[in-house]
Amino acid sequence: MEPILQIEHLSIEFIQYERGTGKVRVSPGMHKRSLPVIRDLCLEIYPGQIVAVAGASGSGKSLLAHSILDILPYNSRREGVIRYDGNLLTSERAEQLRGREIVLVPQGVTYLDPLMKVGPQLWKGKKDRETKQRYRRALERYGMEPETENRYPFELSGGMARRVMIASASAEKPRLIIADEPTPGLDVRAAKRILGHFRELADEGAGILFITHDLELALAIADRVAVFYAGETIEEADAADFSDASGLRHPFTKALWNAMPEHGFVPAPGAQPYPGQAETGCLFSGQCAKCRPECLSCEGIPLQSYKGGKVRCLYPGEEDNR
Repeated sequence: MEPILQIEHLSIEFIQYERGTGKVRVSPGMHKRSLPVIRDLCLEIYPGQIVAVAGASGSGKSLLAHSILDILPYNSRREGVIRYDGNLLTSERAEQLRGREIVLVPQGVTYLDPLMKVGPQLWKGKKDRETKQRYRRALERYGMEPETENRYPFELSGGMARRVMIASASAEKPRLIIADEPTPGLDVRAAKRILGHFRELADEGAGILFITHDLELALAIADRVAVFYAGETIEEADAADFSDASGLRHPFTKALWNAMPEHGFVPAPGAQPYPGQAETGCLFSGQCAKCRPECLSCEGIPLQSYKGGKVRCLYPGEEDNR
């Protein structure tokens, strides 16, 4: 089976201008810098599969979603390859597929227009009976009453608004769904109910990219988990590998596991570096107790296959043998 989404060596940087005035004599290149935010990111999603992307804020998760949809800011620069259904996902192709075969379920309910009733927003300007019936069936599928289409977004609870957005996405019968933090502010019960809807869509054949900072929620739904750190994929693993820390490969992934409440809530010392702060070596070196000189001096660590998963580490799993 061919992946529905394949990302190879994706890198994203932003062009920024430092503070200065027009009165200062400017030489070529002054006041301008490149800020790398994603480096050498690799990811695959197959039809019927949910891949969770887990990582702290600032690790590049939402930028990944925006890159796939080709809605990055104007001052960004992207390198690498993104393939959808086996073919290159160009800007023109992304525009054609966006909102149809590739849909976004965003993290904020503010994506709904507060001045427009739900129904007209779902219909997107179409008024034919078939379109309205399709979206009404989608609302009904997710437990929404018929009168929902006549309500304004402010009349909906947070969970209802998110179900409206899922209904909007599912009505188009998409092949790839990007769920960017779709459960913020919801209690665990409501969040898991929302995640159950994504599981249904995957079981119907859609590939789903589930972006979250909550590892517990990721493990409740995902088939595979990709762990992000400072803009890099540092590990890919089956969800089953998280049943025990010994099944994990990267020290940061193990630190995430240890930080979960049921595993002692033990945080890792230090903090993720800011974009552009670390130019060479392992980005996790400042927090890694097993860091060696070569971890600091290497030009880049490739994502390599290891024990049924993938890991970006010079000494994967070594701490298990000490």
